[in-house]
Parts: sequence; C-alpha cells; structure tokens
Amino acid sequence: MIKDVGFDNINIDLMLALPSQTKDELVDSLDLVKKLKPKHVSLYSLILEENTELEKEIKEGKLELIDEDTERRMYHFSKMILEDNGYIQYEISNFALKGYESKHNMDCWNQEEYLGFGLSAHSYFNNKRYSNTSNFDEYIKNINNSEFEKNVKVNEIQTEESKMKEYMMLGFRKIEGISISEFERKFKINPLFYFRFEIDRLVKNDLIEVDLDNIKLTKKGLDLANLVFEEFV
Repeated sequence: MIKDVGFDNINIDLMLALPSQTKDELVDSLDLVKKLKPKHVSLYSLILEENTELEKEIKEGKLELIDEDTERRMYHFSKMILEDNGYIQYEISNFALKGYESKHNMDCWNQEEYLGFGLSAHSYFNNKRYSNTSNFDEYIKNINNSEFEKNVKVNEIQTEESKMKEYMMLGFRKIEGISISEFERKFKINPLFYFRFEIDRLVKNDLIEVDLDNIKLTKKGLDLANLVFEEFV
C-alpha cells in the first residue's frame, strides 16, 4: 500500500526470539521480507522490558523465552538469508540494499550532533544530551508563557573522556568499526594508545581486531558485543 502511493524507501523491523517462536515462523517472516523487498531491514532480538505485560506473563510461566543458543541460531540464519538476498550488514542490527544505509543511524553511530523539536524530542549538541518534556499540557503551557527552558531537561553533560568512551561504544556497532585516523582527528590522540589496556584485553579474547586504520568487532565479538561495550562504560 505504501509503495502504491509513491513511497519506495521503506524499512522493516523484524524481531527475533519471540516467546515460543519456531524456525518455520521465522522463515515465513523472512519470506515476507523477500517478497516485499524493502530497502532496509532492522533485525532485533526481543528484549524483555520491566513492568510490561510480557514480563508479567514470563514470570507467571504463561510464556517461555527462547534460550540464548536458539536466539543466536535464529540471528545467524536471518543474517544469511538477508545477505543472500542482497542486503549488506552495516551495523549490528541493521541491513540495507547498497546505498540505502540509514543516514540517521550512521549519524548516531558516528556521534554526530542533532537537534530534536517538539514533544518528547531528544537532542545532542555541544557535548550535552537533553530531551523535551513528554507532558503535553506542560509543554503547551510553557510555550504559551514563553518559558521554553522549562520544557528542556539536560540528561548528560559529557567530559572529554566520557565522549571518547562513547565514541568507541557507538563505533563498535558499525561493521566497519572505528577509524583510527578519524578518532585522532576528533580527539587529538591515538585510540590504540589511549585505550591500550582495553584494546589489548579485547584482542587477546578475540572480540576485536585491528588493521591499518580500523578497530572492529570480530565474528565472535558481534555475538558478544556487550562484553566489548562494557570495557568503555
């Protein structure tokens, strides 16, 4: 229906490891993706959030989560099918046909600044992460009273060190990893020196690899990315 009215640059979100999900059900979803041919696919495993109906049903035993080994097999199977159909994995959870990588995603992973306008909008500017209130009545009242600053909450003010650590975590989400020369340009120091202890541990554990100008996750590291991110928290 979306294509019929002239839109063609479409993303599909595909979630894995739903409670009791079978491989046949996953195959059906992937067959639908192949049939619809979106330009971009976001592939995520279910994350159980606190205080949700789903969490309640899991705790009560009404539903059962997929075990971790099955979830990984589902992920790798889905990755194989997508790549066989021309999708390029450019980020841990994102695949795209060539030339259709998400500009917004890449800006986030490259730690680029952005401004958000409106209710609940988030922004990153001048080393600050901040958000607008999600309360509609409060938002309108503050605007009518010309008290715009009351709508804004600063969530984080970054130091140079926290910014460098975040840059590493965000960069590792990209399949191409972190450009050593770009890090040096931005922070005036070589990441291989500044994070030498963290990088040494991760290389020894076969979670990351270093080439001429990139530091990136290994195949093992893609499956255990959280262990890599923890080194830079």
